[in-house]
Amino acid sequence: MNGPFWPYARRMLRYRWQVALALLCATLSAGGLGAGLLGIQPVVDNLLSDSPRGLSALAEGLNARIPEWLPKIPDPWIGALPTEPFTAMLWIVVGLGVLTILGATFNFLHAYFALTIISRTVANLRREAFNRVVHLPLKIVLQTGPSDLISRIVYDTSQLGSGFNALLSRAVAQITKGAAAAAAALFFDWRVALGAIVAAPVLAIILRKIGKRIRRASRKALEAQAGLYKAANEVLAGLRVVKVHTTETAECGRFHRINKDVVHQEFRVRTARALASPLIETIAIIVLGALALIAVKAILDGALDKTNALLALGSLGMAAAQLKPLTGLLNDIQQASAAGRRLTDLLSMPAEPGHATGGQPSLPKLPRPSRSIEFRDVALTYPGSDRPALGGISLTIPHGKTFAFVGPNGCGKTTLLALIPRLFDPDYGQVRIDDRDIREVSVRSLREHISVVTQETILFSTSIRENIAYGASSVTEADIRAAAKLARAEEFILAKPGGYDFVVGEGGSGLSGGQRQRIAIARAILRDPAILILDEATSMIDAESEAKIADAVAEFVAGSRVFRSAGEGAAHGAGGEIAARAGPARSGRTCLIVAHRLSTVIAADAIVVMAPSDSGGAIADIGTHDELLTRCDLYRSLVANQLVRVPVNS
Repeated sequence: MNGPFWPYARRMLRYRWQVALALLCATLSAGGLGAGLLGIQPVVDNLLSDSPRGLSALAEGLNARIPEWLPKIPDPWIGALPTEPFTAMLWIVVGLGVLTILGATFNFLHAYFALTIISRTVANLRREAFNRVVHLPLKIVLQTGPSDLISRIVYDTSQLGSGFNALLSRAVAQITKGAAAAAAALFFDWRVALGAIVAAPVLAIILRKIGKRIRRASRKALEAQAGLYKAANEVLAGLRVVKVHTTETAECGRFHRINKDVVHQEFRVRTARALASPLIETIAIIVLGALALIAVKAILDGALDKTNALLALGSLGMAAAQLKPLTGLLNDIQQASAAGRRLTDLLSMPAEPGHATGGQPSLPKLPRPSRSIEFRDVALTYPGSDRPALGGISLTIPHGKTFAFVGPNGCGKTTLLALIPRLFDPDYGQVRIDDRDIREVSVRSLREHISVVTQETILFSTSIRENIAYGASSVTEADIRAAAKLARAEEFILAKPGGYDFVVGEGGSGLSGGQRQRIAIARAILRDPAILILDEATSMIDAESEAKIADAVAEFVAGSRVFRSAGEGAAHGAGGEIAARAGPARSGRTCLIVAHRLSTVIAADAIVVMAPSDSGGAIADIGTHDELLTRCDLYRSLVANQLVRVPVNS
């Protein structure tokens, strides 16, 4: 009971009353089976007897067999029973029919309550697993892989649900019915029934050995299954690339190889599961056969009553039939134990620091930034990499300024900016906002002051309105429209069926890349951040639209207030104003840009030139466009070969 399955199984006890009702119904259903077996005895006695008896005589005979410490049938009841043999048989058959109906009813209620408990427990586990995943540090998510985490949330919890069902629903029903049949066998002849107990230790040893093998093989099968999810997810997410490169056959081959590994691991489970049932069945038949021979010898010698011995053997056969499925159910529990281990590994992963969850202390909130962002000798190396992404970078960015970051691919631009909202923590050094280490403040309060727009735009399968308002609180329709107009998005939004109510498909389908980026920019503006990070945010927008958005962003960054109150006019249009929420005056906003167009870079207050990746993620130079042209060879090379030349007002 100390395996990884049982701590999760105990969670079903949160629904104590329903568990109690399920067990009670299972017991009553089994009691009906036991009573039915006991009711067969008078039927057999009357059929085999030369002088059939009535119910009163049968009841007197039953009283004589009941032990002294158990209550007996009262004499007044016996006197009121019919004395005719046929009437006795009729009442017994009717009684057995009633017991059958009651047993079926209680069997249904047991399954009903058990499945309710199982569904709620699995739903709670899925919610807990998902909550843990979304609070994991981004570095762990990237290292583990989203597909493996999704497999644990969905597939492993489902496997645990199968184990719960085997335990609470099917195993309880089989055990109670098997126990009732065994009790009936003891009642008929305790010597025959006790003889069957000799097989119990042998069966327990076999089940334990096979269970260990199933648990080990099941864990490897689950790990292989996660690899299958990963392969399928990668291909479907990049299906456009697969098709244009005509690599369908290659990807099918890769999937086939992973699928073969999954089948290989499942075959190991199959062998153990297939072996268990025949072994148990063989031992049970040998034991019952031996008992039958012993009983026949005792009957011939006159030491056993023929009818009772046959009924005892029949009841033992019924008990064996009820308990035989336990082999498969125990195998299901062992298989669920492997899923429980993987889920335990997930739930034991450390939560992202800076949140008041998982026993972490509550940190103070960060006031709205107003002075500076400072990198103090920050260094970071990704897991599995032999080269640092950032190597000892120091940089101070005054509040309200626009800094552009340029450099060759892989030089650390995106990584450096990802340190500000604590998507990653540096291995060494500090990131400070207003001279305060961001690790000493609440992550939630830190991110409330930051908006990030990346080249890889993420939209959700909901309306455009909800996508723009995502993560923003207390916003009005006028606020949403103002942000959309400022991002030059309203024109195409209104052209969609339903306008702002248009539902975006999975992964942003239904919108072009540029349209998705404009919605993301509107979302960032709506949050009214103190720090705006644009990481190739306009890479999919044409030059003319980018110039207009650059003007809007510049106005947003420099503005004291972007939003007035709801209902104070239309958003920015031809000669119009920008609708806005009422609020305290803002002293400008810091804007950090990674861009590939020269026009965006030139407009920045300062340009940070990042050195190539082989130098270990360092800053080569900082200055204005004209200053860098005169002194920085790397910047001149970037201007000549990498940055797209587009006039500012094109």
